[in-house]
Amino acid sequence: MLSRKNKLLLLKLLSLFSIVRGYNILMIALAQYLATIYILAPNLPLRRVVFDLNLFCIVLSSALVIAGGYIINSFYDAEKDLINKPRKSMLDRLVSQRFKLSAYFTLNFLSVFFASYVSFRAVFFFSAYIFGIWLYSHKLKKVPFLGNFISATLAIAPFFAVFVYFKNFDTVIFVHAFFLFLLILAREMIKDLENIAGDLAQNYKTIPILYGERISKISITVLIVMTLIPSLLLINNFDVGYMHYYFILCIALFIVFLVLLWKSRTKFHYVWLHNILKLIIVLGVFSILLIDVDLVLNRIL
Repeated sequence: MLSRKNKLLLLKLLSLFSIVRGYNILMIALAQYLATIYILAPNLPLRRVVFDLNLFCIVLSSALVIAGGYIINSFYDAEKDLINKPRKSMLDRLVSQRFKLSAYFTLNFLSVFFASYVSFRAVFFFSAYIFGIWLYSHKLKKVPFLGNFISATLAIAPFFAVFVYFKNFDTVIFVHAFFLFLLILAREMIKDLENIAGDLAQNYKTIPILYGERISKISITVLIVMTLIPSLLLINNFDVGYMHYYFILCIALFIVFLVLLWKSRTKFHYVWLHNILKLIIVLGVFSILLIDVDLVLNRIL
């Protein structure tokens, strides 16, 4: 049996993992590697990609900045989350605000340190990324639509870092990025509907608070319809292997999503819609493997 001290330490570790959303960071790191292997550098030997120390430092720096971003976001949203996510907040509050700030600065320092191994440009990129996350968490997230737009942009920034490193400017990459951006932006706007109570209490000027749920739903509908454009382009105009089945599934899920969106009235409904979009994103990460199922085996040597 664990002692009381060890149980408290375990709970604090779980709290920190909850704050930085470790599962999300692992998924982003996996997505960066899969996107590199299958989309950004499909002609490079697999071993060269996997053991590329520069790429590892970029992925590690991304993970550290994102972890720091979750921490500073939790720091500023502590009171709001007590309303929107009471159970999660009780776990998160096991870690003090002072410790959060210490961890935040440490993670950002380590991120820039590892980026310095790659190049000065990498240092500049991750420094700007850190500042962008802080500015969003402190100010911009309270601005309607701009806050959502910046959040979605910051979410895809780690992939931009890898994209710049490999200098691959194929059109298919931009189409994939546009699809992901629209999907994340729609998810951010769903989160505004989900978190109305806390946002209202903390005087956040989100779209559903300023203009009502109907306008918010119209905006989300427009984004989902726009997401059909890159989906159809990737199915019909680019060679994405068996991944085209994923985009066909997405179109079906988007139709279901829109039907449920206009029937939704409560936070419970919006949480389910949020989870549908999250599922689509997670499936998208693993579906990258479908671009060429034999690719890894053929590139081991």
